[in-house]
Amino acid sequence: MTFKTISSEEEFDEIISKNIAVLIYFSNNTCNVGEALQPKVMNLLDERFAKIPFYFVDMNASPKISGKNSVFVEPTILVFFDGKETIRKSRNISVIDLKNSILRPYKLILED
Repeated sequence: MTFKTISSEEEFDEIISKNIAVLIYFSNNTCNVGEALQPKVMNLLDERFAKIPFYFVDMNASPKISGKNSVFVEPTILVFFDGKETIRKSRNISVIDLKNSILRPYKLILED
């Protein structure tokens, strides 16, 4: 899975409005936990939630995006469904817990 880095507030808003579901991963390159967790989250989306695109926000490079979304802890994952923040996970994130949180709205909104 490839991902795109979001670098502006306008781009962030456009991604949220144009996708039925989207996962935004907030971290930076100095966060060891974030760097270790990112491939696991990407793998989860690849294997189980293929219709959810993965986007990355570098908190150091784009502090306005982080502030606008009240993200002050690394890593933080926001999952949006229909333009609304539905899931927020921060710091000590369990991939299993994230999977279970995404499962119900994903089935309701994206699966037939």
